[in-house]
Amino acid sequence: MSANTSGSENVVPEGGTQDRDQLPLPDFDHIPLGTLPSRIHSLDERALTQLLGWERAHGNRLPVTRVLESRIEQLRNGAEPSGSIPKEMPEMTTTQGGSPVTQATARDHVPEPAKSSPMLPSQPQ
Repeated sequence: MSANTSGSENVVPEGGTQDRDQLPLPDFDHIPLGTLPSRIHSLDERALTQLLGWERAHGNRLPVTRVLESRIEQLRNGAEPSGSIPKEMPEMTTTQGGSPVTQATARDHVPEPAKSSPMLPSQPQ
């Protein structure tokens, strides 16, 4: 592991990389923790070690390092990489979805108060 004696933030742990474009998963930093295990299932130990090095040098998020370390341990105990690396991450789409904003759904819109009804005894008449 590299030592940081100069105070530089560019130290990369063993197996890591300083170039985000060289990571085995595109947009690794933006993958939600809940989908990370399925995203890394197809990676081999070298690729996982590269991701772990990147994570430790940059975000160093404990839940992420634990998921990566756990998968590395599984591979060392005989598990095999399986599946394929998804090309797209549906949870990270760039397209807009949902309903368009209208006057009735805009945040600044204040609906008119409901009129009282004799059918609702909790409302004054």
